[in-house]
Amino acid sequence: MGPFRLLTAYLPIFLAFVLHTSIPSVAGEEAIRPVVVTKVSGTVNPGMADYISSCVHQASTRDAECLVIQLDTPGGLAQSMRSIVKTIFASPVPVVVYVGPSGARAASAGVMITLAADIAAMAPGTNIGAAHPVNLGQKEMDETMSDKVVNDMVAYVRSIAERRNRNSEWPEKAVRESVSVTEKEALELNVIDLVAADLDALLSRIDGWELPGKEGVRTAGAERVVLTETLRDKVLKIISDPNVAYLLMMIGLAGLYFELSHPGTIFPGVVGAISLILAFFAFQTLPVNYAGILLIGLALVLFILEMKITSYGLLSLGGIICLFLGSLMLFRETGGLRLSWSVLLPTVIMVSGFFVAVAALVFRAQVSRPRTGDAGLIGEVGLVKNTIAPEGKVFVHGELWRAVAKDPIPEGEKVRVTGIKGLVLDVEKAEDD
Repeated sequence: MGPFRLLTAYLPIFLAFVLHTSIPSVAGEEAIRPVVVTKVSGTVNPGMADYISSCVHQASTRDAECLVIQLDTPGGLAQSMRSIVKTIFASPVPVVVYVGPSGARAASAGVMITLAADIAAMAPGTNIGAAHPVNLGQKEMDETMSDKVVNDMVAYVRSIAERRNRNSEWPEKAVRESVSVTEKEALELNVIDLVAADLDALLSRIDGWELPGKEGVRTAGAERVVLTETLRDKVLKIISDPNVAYLLMMIGLAGLYFELSHPGTIFPGVVGAISLILAFFAFQTLPVNYAGILLIGLALVLFILEMKITSYGLLSLGGIICLFLGSLMLFRETGGLRLSWSVLLPTVIMVSGFFVAVAALVFRAQVSRPRTGDAGLIGEVGLVKNTIAPEGKVFVHGELWRAVAKDPIPEGEKVRVTGIKGLVLDVEKAEDD
């Protein structure tokens, strides 16, 4: 058989082999798109918003099938919640919010985050709801302002539910009446899409799930990429609480103040500097009112001046007033968590007391008679060891000194130091008390 006939005979077999091996390879490449999974818990704050935004970006970069956010939150800042909702809506990758594990909840701001997901799921033994806006730690809003805030939040949550084709009546009750439901009730009310016992069951249930405007989700056999919080995320999440950020700033100011009033102690200055840096790192993510920061800074200046100027407490009083007003004004209205009175008042009282006490100690040290060095000998009482006529020796402050006096003073008499010239003391006879 010639070469041409051999090629003609085996060419169909060769082509069939190539097609058989290449087509499954392409399908396999399509099937290995990963599923990105992350756990999010705690209050809704700028740290959480930043972390979820980072997760969405990483899922998009990996061309993931979907991003699964396992959520457990009591709620938090409205501004941060809106930021998370916008991030989910803008995500090119389908976002699945899974309220879990059992015992978890999606309360307050967590309701909006769950409703915004492409697929909303809950684990058995979880609950969702109680989304009425609150203003924790501050004075109560008047009725008109309260109605405005509630109506704004109702319109917002209804728009989210309608965009995802979910029940928009129940979310309104969650805002107006603070109602909360279990996972079974949420499924019956069309608040969520499904209930899954765990992550494995969730991925199995959503395999093949079709989403309007996006590709269907294919999770069967997909690799799982688990994202965890970095150290930066953890630190930002903790200090993004307004109460923690405020305490850090107060610790920082107190530490620097102590270092300035007692140079060389080092430790308070180091702790104060670190605390201030962390506080200002948190402030870049919080709705800070810079008038509040200026008032607190002015309070620090007044406390420092108290150490230099005799004001009979007026500068300290002004510092306390500035510190209190600055603390009240530090964070702007957000419609969510705020600086709590239970943190603000004790902190202002303790920090003000600390500043005043240190200033008083410094002032007392400045006006008190020196206890060391040459000046510390003035006024000390000693004993004549060699008769002074007009020069002799006296024992003062544990040391033997040369001394002179206007009048002769015999050995054994007590003398008082009135001056010092070089290494010679001016003394006079001490009067008996």
